[in-house]
Amino acid sequence: MKQLSILFFFVCSLLSINLHADEAYNAALKELAAGKIANIVNNAIVQSAIKAQNVKHAGLSEADIIKLDKKWRAENKSSDKPFINATLSNALSGYLSQQKSASDGLFTEMFVMDNKGMNVGQSDITSDYWQGDEAKWQKTFLAGSGAVHIGKLEKDESTQEIQVQLSVSISDDANNVIGAITVGVNLDNL
Repeated sequence: MKQLSILFFFVCSLLSINLHADEAYNAALKELAAGKIANIVNNAIVQSAIKAQNVKHAGLSEADIIKLDKKWRAENKSSDKPFINATLSNALSGYLSQQKSASDGLFTEMFVMDNKGMNVGQSDITSDYWQGDEAKWQKTFLAGSGAVHIGKLEKDESTQEIQVQLSVSISDDANNVIGAITVGVNLDNL
């Protein structure tokens, strides 16, 4: 019985240590969202690109979005990538690539989504085009201004790096949510 008590105490101690580590990371990630990432998304390049795509895609149905997502996924497996390359070569993608490079390894990837959850710009190729069916968009864009979603620590399919995805809603000057951003964060560099 004594051994069982010691084992129980040991397991509870480990769980407590992991809980405190998660709390420390979460606090640092929320600070990152309110600081560096807020500065990035408040840039005119980000704001204007999202607004333009929201207008351009206003009439798209979910079936249209799924068709675009399938096109993206197919191109991801092909050597010919006109749809992907058009997104990767836009001004927003260039800006996000610069921000990723300037982060000294803190950011592993960055991508901005519109009001339907579709990619507007990105630093790296994402595995899919439509994020609207995923928590990174649903728990930020749909949650309103100032929403932050911290994903699980994992090896990212796109970047092949161990990271956590930090997602934040993006609002315009009138505090209306217009999109969201997901940033892969290398916790070793946090």
